[in-house]
Amino acid sequence: MDRAIRTVDDVLQLLDGLFAREADRWTADGADWWDGFYTDRAKPVPFFVDKPDENLVSYLARGLITPGRALDLGCGPGRNALHLASLGFEVDAVDLSPVAIAWAEERAREAGAAVRFHRGDAFTLVGTELTGTYDLIYDSGCFHHLPPHRRVSYLALLDQALAPGGHFGLTCFAAGGMGSEEPDAAFYLQSTLHGGLAYTPESLRWIFSDLVEVELRRMRDEPPESAHFGEPFLWTALFTASR
Repeated sequence: MDRAIRTVDDVLQLLDGLFAREADRWTADGADWWDGFYTDRAKPVPFFVDKPDENLVSYLARGLITPGRALDLGCGPGRNALHLASLGFEVDAVDLSPVAIAWAEERAREAGAAVRFHRGDAFTLVGTELTGTYDLIYDSGCFHHLPPHRRVSYLALLDQALAPGGHFGLTCFAAGGMGSEEPDAAFYLQSTLHGGLAYTPESLRWIFSDLVEVELRRMRDEPPESAHFGEPFLWTALFTASR
């Protein structure tokens, strides 16, 4: 007889187990899938480019966010973290994949950028290795890889780590552009996330309703010669926390 459920964490871990085949994509237990993904740097993956997101550049250019302490969630090869550091932010950047972190550190050395890179799961690193609060928490492509129940953990992370009056920036799969549009319950019945979850503006506003919306729009399509990254299958959003 197994009676293992007593706390919210017990429930979350039970639900995690339903997606065991895809756990390397979003848990601290391993990063094999992402390591394999990042190993071949020549693959035609849009976000392998060494360019910051066009929306992040726009927020800074318009003064919607200003230099401070920043946390980059799912930083990959570090393109947004390096941009923030170049503009005077004090940056912590997190990713599950050691291969991605090694690539990001290589780019940082070449650029002379001071970024603190951390390998691991942000849910466990925040409050331990990552302490204090951040003026900016930025997520370019991590949120849409989480199973629905881990939104609870994600919101708790924001509540703990986002400073009063701080900003939360997000890019994620847009419904009609990329990602699965199955209802939340279907992912548990099928035990797969189908490569990532699509979101609508209404769903993002509801999930992050404790924050104040600053801007929510499609990412602009940037041509190859642009200095910025932009793909229209993504939403871009900027929210701020109450003071």
